[in-house]
Amino acid sequence: MLINELPRYDILDESSLQELERGWRRIVSELGIDFLHDEALAAFETEGQKVEGQLVKLDPDWILHQVAKAPREFDLQARNPARTIHIGGNHMAFGAVYGCPFVREGIERREATYADFQNLVRLAQAFPQLDTPGGTICEPNDTPLDSRHLDMVYALMTLSDKPFMGSVTSGPNAEDTIALTEIVFGRESLERTPATISLINVNSPLRYDDRMLSALLAYAKANQALVITPFLLMGAMSPVSVAATLAQQVGEALAGIALVQTIRPGCPTVFGSFLSNTDMQSGSPSFGTPESAVGLLCTGQIARHYGLPFRGGGGLTSSQTVDAQAAYEAAMTLWPTFLAGTNFVMHAAGWLESGLVSCYEKLVVDVELLRMLHHVFEPLQINEETLAYGAHQEVLQGGHFLGAAHTLERFRECFYRPLLSSTDNYERWARNGGKDAAARASDVWRKTLEEYSEPELDAGLKDELEAYVDRRRKELGD
Repeated sequence: MLINELPRYDILDESSLQELERGWRRIVSELGIDFLHDEALAAFETEGQKVEGQLVKLDPDWILHQVAKAPREFDLQARNPARTIHIGGNHMAFGAVYGCPFVREGIERREATYADFQNLVRLAQAFPQLDTPGGTICEPNDTPLDSRHLDMVYALMTLSDKPFMGSVTSGPNAEDTIALTEIVFGRESLERTPATISLINVNSPLRYDDRMLSALLAYAKANQALVITPFLLMGAMSPVSVAATLAQQVGEALAGIALVQTIRPGCPTVFGSFLSNTDMQSGSPSFGTPESAVGLLCTGQIARHYGLPFRGGGGLTSSQTVDAQAAYEAAMTLWPTFLAGTNFVMHAAGWLESGLVSCYEKLVVDVELLRMLHHVFEPLQINEETLAYGAHQEVLQGGHFLGAAHTLERFRECFYRPLLSSTDNYERWARNGGKDAAARASDVWRKTLEEYSEPELDAGLKDELEAYVDRRRKELGD
């Protein structure tokens, strides 16, 4: 994973932070937030918060007192210890696309299948720039709805040895994820260090629904990491100004984090941001926009202000295909993701069509972007060796450095070498088929799958996982 030691790009001054503080405090205390779950309401009431039916009006100072219990940094363990990741501080972890019902393969757009899910997990395992395959890397629509979470978690645990995200569509699904994780890691190990991280989306504006809350409660009790994320598209789920949306985001996120810390003090929790805007002509969501970039930079600064690791960014685009728009919108989101030092990056590779599509070729394009940005954000080494004065002495005036000793010793590793980009001249490019980036990306992912090797897992543990999945599938079917 990347350790980003470059300076953060902070764009809010102290007075702006104070105004945002005033804004979110008014929202949570005067308007309140709906929590559609009796146990959550009881927890707030026990803590002296004002509960009116399903509406909770929260004391902002109490929220901050609870939020302060969340760790600033934590580890997320993998079944291969070498792939354990650190969340927070200068560390940046990247995960694949999440939650898409469709896939795109070349020119074909279709409903996602379990075979697609497995292939995408294999690709996420194969590319070192992805620290986690994520969770619902696509929605396997050819599996039964009531039990598909079992198939997904099983694939995540067997086809990859990186940390993964848990199912959040219900409390029982979360409990199944925890039970499967316990088989591999053991209960005591999970108590010490989480092995799953799960996305809890706020049903913005100002509402947590019962399904998300059921999952939140299950994971919090088990001390598994949670990403509390307001789902904000300006103009639809929040007002049309970035400032108003940031205030809403802070209020919604901190309220959820406070609930987690009430249920389980010290539970690893991430301040999540999913902030973009609506196209006010069509009503469609827009991604890779200037407004979303500004919101991302602000969110990083806000999360640091409250001492929390944060999630945001990714290779987001509204484009329907792997074209120039897909690339520049993804880059428009990934640049501020890195400048903000985002700790946990979902949708870092494979996102297409406003999150409706998990795309094989787009995943490769995004991996190329990640590889390049990793290279950019490596600290620049300036010393006697890199100044290469000896090369100047050898070449002197008017010569060239192609045959210099310094060049010959370093030419294999001295510059970034692309995975996808073509640097051929026109004639060579034409002889090789005249393929554009999308066609070359197709070649890359197919070759990567051919070379994929499933990570080892103890046969007894794999049998135990299969037995649990089979038993629960039958119970859910009944």
